[in-house]
Amino acid sequence: MPPAALDDATTSAPAALEAHVWSVPMRTRFRGIDVRDGVLVRGPAGWGEFSPFWDYDVAESRRWWASAYEAAVLGWPDPVRGSVPVNVTVPAVGPERAHAIVTASGCRTAKVKVAEPGQTDAEEEARVEAVRAALGPGGGIRVDANTAWDVDTAVRRITALDRYDLEYVEQPCATVEELAALRRRIDVRVAADEVVRRAPDPRRVALAEAADVVVLKVQPLGGVRAALEVAEAHGLPCVVSSALESSVGIAAGVALAAALPELPFACGLATVALFTADVASAPLLPVDGALPVARPVPDRLAETAADPDTDRRWRARLAAVLAA
Repeated sequence: MPPAALDDATTSAPAALEAHVWSVPMRTRFRGIDVRDGVLVRGPAGWGEFSPFWDYDVAESRRWWASAYEAAVLGWPDPVRGSVPVNVTVPAVGPERAHAIVTASGCRTAKVKVAEPGQTDAEEEARVEAVRAALGPGGGIRVDANTAWDVDTAVRRITALDRYDLEYVEQPCATVEELAALRRRIDVRVAADEVVRRAPDPRRVALAEAADVVVLKVQPLGGVRAALEVAEAHGLPCVVSSALESSVGIAAGVALAAALPELPFACGLATVALFTADVASAPLLPVDGALPVARPVPDRLAETAADPDTDRRWRARLAAVLAA
């Protein structure tokens, strides 16, 4: 969809916006990457982030730029809450490490990555079991398969993992049709992510039979206002999640979560902990399982600056998006 924030002004070269390219290593390989990078831009409303993953083409990346422009130039809607409950994200690590990550986080909900290439079902179940042990019986566990399963595999794996009492399973299959078929065969809630954020018009994806929860990610949806439109269009419970951003991008996710009329689930916004460093010396990290509604200042730009080749690639990418 054309994002609500995207108008003629956003397609002009951001000559008046200060831009910095950042790059930080991941603590553990996540979403197939070892280093996360992107562009920070500063405008009259503050800092915004443009960091589409490299599998997003120019057309898709325009929504990511609309989000950055909104943050830097337009600002965000007023919040209705002062803090946002969050889950800890557990990468595809061993059970001892998974237990330690959850225990150190202070969060009462955990999202566990599953369907990792090269890992066995037993390794996956050991990770989820360790997370349940760390949380205790009252904590929430959701798992994320990132479209990896067909319907039969999803039924088998979700049934096995639900012995640890799953809150929901995120995007277990690739298509809306598969999610609908799966949902008829399991008792666990299904959350839609990729089928929404990668759709030409995320507001018009037919989720009625396919999902119980909608995952909202600010950058891929085109900004806070555009994401609020998606939430309103679907009328389902929402979870705001990160696109693996720096604290600047996470602040936009927090702004969205803070503006939603209802927030029934903890949000997946505590992912700065997955980085070895951040662009801000006071990063957005959870305290007692929540993030404050705040905008960290990226005062570590020199320390997190990308190498010259990465810098050139990102500036060229942004130029291509603006020229499209």
